[in-house]
Amino acid sequence: MTTTDWARLSHAYGSAEDIPGLLDLIETAPTDERWNELWSALCHQGSVYSASFAALPRLAAIAAARPGPERVSALVLAGSIMAGAAPRESAAVRGEHAVALADLSALTRAQLAVPTEDVEYVHLTEAGLALEGVPVWGEGDALSWTLTTGEREVGCPACDADLCVVLGGEGRVTTAADRVRPPGGAVPPRPAGPLDPVGPEALDGVGRRLYDAALADGHPRIALALTYFFGAAVCPVCGGEFAVAEAVAGS
Repeated sequence: MTTTDWARLSHAYGSAEDIPGLLDLIETAPTDERWNELWSALCHQGSVYSASFAALPRLAAIAAARPGPERVSALVLAGSIMAGAAPRESAAVRGEHAVALADLSALTRAQLAVPTEDVEYVHLTEAGLALEGVPVWGEGDALSWTLTTGEREVGCPACDADLCVVLGGEGRVTTAADRVRPPGGAVPPRPAGPLDPVGPEALDGVGRRLYDAALADGHPRIALALTYFFGAAVCPVCGGEFAVAEAVAGS
């Protein structure tokens, strides 16, 4: 077994010499503060570092040994680390840490079947995709952000207008993202265009996989949101139609 020389690695704040001790504390006496410290060092605002990848085997060990919240935290952090890796970097990491990534992927699949709230389920789903190397949309949290908040700012592919697609709530529409308040006047209503879901029978690839899994795992609201995520929107500015998932990827 190769010993990691943490002093030669770095994280968001410099030398990674402190990471083994922090991981030891999380293994034996985890707290939210310690998890937050680890997140901040290894995946700071989506950026990852040499120490981030070196921590994957330890995160796999924590996930295997600590069911419940600690497992979820380890899996989501590991997924976020892989989501933040550049393509060439990711290939090297997958070769070096193939066993840890396989263990993390298997644990994520098992955890997704455990009853949980929609928000946690979505974050685990996104982590699972990143751990398997399945491309996600745009930034690392684009899928989870869109599904959990119910909206996402995107650019119209035809006219470059700033838009907001609203997938949640009663009104699922596409709106102009900005509203200009005239001097002394009220904010005018945003122009809106339709947001049309794709029929489940028309879903394929990863979209169909996620939809079927959400239903099987007891998350019908997520399954419904996915039909809009993979659906089509109409720009209220120019009237052009565009695929929501592709617009999210470009945002």
